[in-house]
Parts: sequence; C-alpha cells; structure tokens
Amino acid sequence: MIKIAHSPRSRIFAKIIFMKTNRLLIALSFLVAVACSTKQQTAEAPKEETNDWKEMDSFHMIMAEAFHPYKDSANLAPVKQLAEEMATEADKWASAALPEKVNNDEVKESLQKLKADTRALADMIKTGADDAALGSSLNALHDSFHAIMEAWHGGGEKHEHDKKD
Repeated sequence: MIKIAHSPRSRIFAKIIFMKTNRLLIALSFLVAVACSTKQQTAEAPKEETNDWKEMDSFHMIMAEAFHPYKDSANLAPVKQLAEEMATEADKWASAALPEKVNNDEVKESLQKLKADTRALADMIKTGADDAALGSSLNALHDSFHAIMEAWHGGGEKHEHDKKD
C-alpha cells in the first residue's frame, strides 16, 4: 500500500490534480454529449421530407399564368401564348423521377394524362379551336393538375378556383 505524505504541499498538489481531473472529466462528458446529439440529428435528417418537387413548381407557374386570367375574366390570350411552353413542361414533369411519396401508378398515370391533355390543348390552339372548347380544356387540365398537387400535399391543400355564376 502506498502512503501519501500529508504535508501541506502534497495536499495542495493533490487538490490541483483532483480539480484538473474533475474539469477534464466534465469537459469530456460535455464533448460526448454534444457528439451524441449531433450524431442523432444527422441520423434523423434524412427522415425529414422536403416539400420541393421542382417539376411540379415549374408547371404550376405556367399553369397559373395561363389559367388565372381565364378564371378571373375569361381571357384566353395568356393560355394561347403559353400552351407550347406548358406542354413542354408537362412532358419534362412526366419524364422526371418521382419523389418517393408520390412514386405510385396513380400519380404516374395522372402525369401521363396531364402530358397528353396539355399537348392536346396546345394542338387545339394551333388549329384554331373556338374559345369555348379551349376554356373547357383548360378547366379540365387545371383540375388534373390540382389532383396531382393534392396527392403531393397529402390531400390537405385545396385550391378553390370555381367560377362564380
């Protein structure tokens, strides 16, 4: 057994070592706690879903520019100007990889229908279809778009565009 001398100097030395050891243990405990919490946050990060679907957003911007003037005042000039661009965006959207939460047959079919119907609207405009037919097609296209958007938002995002009688 080792005997420790109890001189005043050795007591001070022992206290210093004890205090430094305690500080070191506290510092190490703190570092371990920080490291564990950072690791936990990093591990949980992939679980968070993003609300970005850039192809949907791109199509939505064009749809809004085309649809709202018609909805608000029966103005079809914007859709006549934007139909080709909208058809191109619908094609890009239908061809893009789907986010996991909407990667199912129903959404794939809806996107293919949106693509075909958008192309049909652009072709109707090229052939000089009457305004009533264009308006009807645009309304149906808008409804199809919103069905896809609601699938993306879990059915929670409703968007009312009903024309007032």
